[in-house]
Amino acid sequence: MNATRNTALEAWMREHGYSSNSLADAVNKALEQLTGRTGGLDGSSVRDWKAGRVRWPKAATRRALEAVTGMPPTVLGFVPRGRAPSTPVAPQEDLDMKRRNLIGGFAVAATAAAAPGTTGPRRIGMSDVGRLQQRFAEVIASDHRYGGQLGIEQRAAALADEALNLQNAGSATQRVRSSLYGCAASFRSSAMWAAIDGRRYGDAKAHMREAQALAEMSGDQAIKFRIWSHAGAMYRHVGRPGEAFAANDVARNLHITRRDPTFASLGLARQAAIHGAAQDRMGTHRALDQAQDALQRVDPHGFRPVWLLAFYDQAELDSLALSAFLTLGDYPTAEFHAHRCLAALRPHMRRSHAITTTRLAHAQLAQGDFEAAAGTAMKVPTDAATQHPRVSRMLQEFGAALRARAPRSSAAQSWTEHTRHVWKATT
Repeated sequence: MNATRNTALEAWMREHGYSSNSLADAVNKALEQLTGRTGGLDGSSVRDWKAGRVRWPKAATRRALEAVTGMPPTVLGFVPRGRAPSTPVAPQEDLDMKRRNLIGGFAVAATAAAAPGTTGPRRIGMSDVGRLQQRFAEVIASDHRYGGQLGIEQRAAALADEALNLQNAGSATQRVRSSLYGCAASFRSSAMWAAIDGRRYGDAKAHMREAQALAEMSGDQAIKFRIWSHAGAMYRHVGRPGEAFAANDVARNLHITRRDPTFASLGLARQAAIHGAAQDRMGTHRALDQAQDALQRVDPHGFRPVWLLAFYDQAELDSLALSAFLTLGDYPTAEFHAHRCLAALRPHMRRSHAITTTRLAHAQLAQGDFEAAAGTAMKVPTDAATQHPRVSRMLQEFGAALRARAPRSSAAQSWTEHTRHVWKATT
């Protein structure tokens, strides 16, 4: 039988600018970080994946691929052994249609299950949960690429509703029902984060309340951590550090932080950012040291949810340190963490790259390095500069500060001309 091409992997590589050789190099580096041993992949290995000659790579390779792409292997078109190939995942431009078809399919299934007839009720199983989890991975990937967009928030909220609709679409075991509540909570937490990232804080609070209730029904400690940790970030962004500490403490006191130092490290790194917002220099340093220590104790082979694998690593810890020291006014230390973060960010973290670059420009400006600051700010991609609410606001604040401190400088003139060109190109 002829092998089926992995069109999902090919589409991801095209979208992110990877050749077979460059993807092999990236996965080899991830393998070395995960296992301590250099990977032995080359361009022919990736070509075998694309051609479908290798449908399910080794476990360590799959983990490294997920670390590079932020997406699970099944979303990238790989097929577990013993399972027939399914319809490949569509490239990015077709995802919205796929989502609409999926949602429509769920609605039809729910209607059919509720309608009287001679056939029995539909049986809801883990395969239904698996399809929802694949949609969740797609939402996570969109968030890391675009961030803060209303469309991401709305799509995640709609999928949360679809997960709940499945509860009434047929019979299911308790395990499946708990998993469906977990899926709904995951989608709702993504809607919450998209609203936070887009500075729509009223909407974020509404999503938060629903997410918290769903997480309780699921009993899923990981998603509870995500929701309460997001709540801490939300209150930090709106300038309420007391409530930020309280929410983040709920996340940090969940027993999952004692089982897995990855969760402990993330909770402590976000605690450091809150200490920075509260102007607590000693607390910031203490929390960052503890977060770094916890990260060094992480078992690279341990199982973790896709949302955590997709973003938390040394680069994210440095990003939170950058935020903390920037608000503390320690600009040289902030600049150090910015450079270290940018050097380690994975390619799919486009939103994080734009935010970190903007913060680096602020740190350089505060130290009086006007030319370097303007040059850094001009590296922020146009789509992030004009479409991401948080990045747009920070760049507007950067421009105002640059013109206030050096109104007649060549840096200010270059920045003014650059912004005029950027906004003209988007109108």
